[in-house]
Amino acid sequence: MDKMFVIAGLGNPGPQYINTRHNVGFDTVDVIADKLQININKIKHKALIGEGMLDDTKIMLVKPQTYMNSSGESIRDIVEWYKIPLSNLIIIYDDIDLDLGKIRIKKKGSSGTHNGMKSVIYQLQSEDFPRVRIGLGKPPEKWDLVNYVLGKFPPEERKVVDVAVKLAAKAVEVIINSGVEAAMNKYNSNRNQAVE
Repeated sequence: MDKMFVIAGLGNPGPQYINTRHNVGFDTVDVIADKLQININKIKHKALIGEGMLDDTKIMLVKPQTYMNSSGESIRDIVEWYKIPLSNLIIIYDDIDLDLGKIRIKKKGSSGTHNGMKSVIYQLQSEDFPRVRIGLGKPPEKWDLVNYVLGKFPPEERKVVDVAVKLAAKAVEVIINSGVEAAMNKYNSNRNQAVE
């Protein structure tokens, strides 16, 4: 059996952050956990983790509990402890530079404006790992960015995002079973987006 895949959603711990824009990474991990009947209930490596199988592949679902801006500490601990190749690490996070409900898969790349990803890249000293981004859209003019990403979705937006989160969860499965390129081909075209 190949090495394990680590699937980490970025977000903030605590009840006050449930359903906020910045927690769609956590939401996606929860969807995968529900589908595969994995309990994410162990605290290890500064994260809530759960282990299980996707077909023949062992996977670990991870929700760092360090708060967003220090997410990389937890991810680095896990990568080092389990000696995971970075190609087997998938990070899921929100992106204000993508339209609401769009998802984008990339093999590697910079953090953009996302502080959680900045922390992950800084701690791993590498940008070479797959990621799935879920679009939030830009904040309305004069809105404070922090208030926007820490705010909850209005009901109509939440519906769109729930579809995107399910697509992101499926995209993770495609990455693990068929590779990043296959997932990019399937999900990065505008045909398969939640807004349509």
